[in-house]
This record gives sequence, C-alpha cells and structure tokens, in this order.
Amino acid sequence: MTPAHDDNAYNRLRAAVLSLELMPGERLSERGLEPLLGASRTPIRAALTRLENEGLVQRAGRGWQVTPIDLSEVRAVMEYREALETAAVTLAVERASDEELAALRALADAHRDRDDEETGLRDGSDFHVALARLSRNRFFADGMAGALTRLARTRWLEVRTPESRAQARDEHLGIVAAVKDRDAERAVALAVAHSRGTSDRILAQLTEERRRLRGRGFSIIDTSAAPPPLRAV
Repeated sequence: MTPAHDDNAYNRLRAAVLSLELMPGERLSERGLEPLLGASRTPIRAALTRLENEGLVQRAGRGWQVTPIDLSEVRAVMEYREALETAAVTLAVERASDEELAALRALADAHRDRDDEETGLRDGSDFHVALARLSRNRFFADGMAGALTRLARTRWLEVRTPESRAQARDEHLGIVAAVKDRDAERAVALAVAHSRGTSDRILAQLTEERRRLRGRGFSIIDTSAAPPPLRAV
C-alpha cells in the first residue's frame, strides 16, 4: 500500500469526523470502515492512529470510537486561545515588520474566490498561527497551533457556509489593519471580538447538535458547568 493510499484513507476519515458524518461517540471498527473509505484495514489502522494523536478518535475496548465532544473542554480551550491571541497581538503590534504584515494580509484574503470548508478551516488556522508567530515568541505560536488542533472538529461547524467563511476573512483583515496601524488597543479588541463571536456561534451550534443527537446514542457532553478549583502545589 502506498503512502498516497494511506493519506487518502486518513483525509477521508478525518473529514467524516470533522463534518459530523461520523458522530461524536460513534463506535468504529477497521472492518466496518472499509466500504466507507474504500481502503483495506492497514491504511485504515494507520489513519485511526493518526486521528487518535489528534484527539479525534479514541480506543474503545477492542475497537474505536469517535471522541465525544465535551462542551466544557471547548469552552476552556476557547478561553486559552483568547488569552494567547491577546498577548500575541499585543507583541505583534510592537514587533512585526510591514513586510510581514503585508504577507499576513495576503494570507487572510487568499482563496476567497475558490473557497470550501477544508480551505476555510486550513486558511483560518494558518492565519492565527502566523499572527501568533509575529509576536516573536514561539511558545505563543506553538500554543495557538495546539489549541486550533484541539478545536478542529468544532471549528468545522463555523466554516460550513460561504457567508461564515467570508465573515471570518473580513475579521482577519480588520485585525491585520489594526496591527499595521500599530493600534494595540483596537487590534486586541478586534481579536477578542472575533474569538468570542466564533466561540458563541460554535457553542450554540453544538448545543443544538447535542439536542438532536441525544436520542441517537451519540455524545456531545458537558462534564462541568464551571471549572473545578485548582489545588495549590
């Protein structure tokens, strides 16, 4: 089996999980996925292992399961992402060159006329990681990449329509313009508004999906209405 076949199985399975074609909590088996993916068990096993590393599937006994979506975790990661981006944008105002910001603006508006869900998701991730890199602090960039990976399945809900993708690109352009103007207050305000708007829409859609899926045995869960207190070290 060639690496291309392995990638095809992985990409198809990943898209099915992200788009909720395979539902949160749904049981999976290597043999049962063969007709869906048009692949043999070896590339399917490799695809499942890659998705396990991304947190999209998990082992369930002798088989597999699409990882349930935990609304509490989504809220926590969204808070973490906002804190990272606020700090990164503040530093980018001070440290990013005009040439870097021109490149970031081009990235924000790339593919507008040839857009789809996968492109919108990828371009959004690339934009936010590139923006974090302009802080000159690699920990912000690494943290942003990790947060977006954790949110990949839920962010798919935000890029399902052309209107939502266009809105995201416009908001990205507004953030770039504020950074280019060296207006930290406005840049942070726009970044926070973008993050919270995305968060609110995603959580609303997940709550609706939770109601729809509740009677079908699939899992969008909420493990905690409020984060537990942390113990002192």
